[in-house]
Amino acid sequence: AMKQKFYSAFWLKHLGVYYMLVASFYFALNGALAKVMAEHMSSAEIVFFRNVVGIGIVLFSLRRVKNLGPGGKPWLLAFRGFIGSCGILATFYNIAHIDLGTAFTFQKTAPIFTALFSAFFLGEKLSSKGWFAILLGFGGILLVVRPHIGISVTDAVGIFGGMCAGLAYTSVRELRKHYATNLIVLVFVSSATFLSATMMITGWVLEGSEVKILGLFSGADLAKLAYFNPPSLFGWVLVVLLGVSGIYFQIYMTRAYAASRKAGIVAAISYSDILFSMALGIMLGDHLPGPIVLAGIAVVILSGILIACER
Repeated sequence: AMKQKFYSAFWLKHLGVYYMLVASFYFALNGALAKVMAEHMSSAEIVFFRNVVGIGIVLFSLRRVKNLGPGGKPWLLAFRGFIGSCGILATFYNIAHIDLGTAFTFQKTAPIFTALFSAFFLGEKLSSKGWFAILLGFGGILLVVRPHIGISVTDAVGIFGGMCAGLAYTSVRELRKHYATNLIVLVFVSSATFLSATMMITGWVLEGSEVKILGLFSGADLAKLAYFNPPSLFGWVLVVLLGVSGIYFQIYMTRAYAASRKAGIVAAISYSDILFSMALGIMLGDHLPGPIVLAGIAVVILSGILIACER
């Protein structure tokens, strides 16, 4: 009885950690499913289906929300939706083109950028340990990217995705004072759905065209990146699993922060999704990253943990 009582007390004390470990696994599973889907669909199509499911879920949850907040920041709300959508598109592009663990590492640089942007844009003060963690994080990024052998497209996309996510998270800190969380999430998933659909439609209309979009790439290039391929029966199964794993990730992440007295500890545990994604990636045929990249991944994780514990 004493032993059972000890285990019960242990689990209750560490419930937030347990929930975040489960959430991290579902997040990694979400990425693994996206990687399998990328063999038959474009990144834009995967983002589209993932967020269409999200719109339905958030709209359903909004029925219970009586107060959507005082409002007053529509442009910031729109910016959060757009920049967050760019971040998720970049992440799913990298999931399709590089090993899962490295793609997740780029995504997990977001807290480093969030801490930096919060200091500059929101006037939040950082201790010397916080600034050290930021510098350490950028050092880890350099090890992953290895600029002495050239910056690849996926490196640039990964850093861009981390910056976008960092800007999105920074804007959420201000938006939470003006809008209900569910409304902020609804704007984000709606923006991601709209942006990915727009990319696919534009790619279809301009397929084969050399017309430059924003002076960067042609319609033909966009068609290769954002094509629409109707899912097969197996594809629809993956779409459903992608949506379900995304739901469970959100549920357990919310439970983790609700059950923990120290959000920093739970945020630090969230970095376990890099390890889960590495394991799932290897199961899908990924090669284990080289020692320098592994060292960079470890440094990024350490930096994120330091930043999480700082808050």
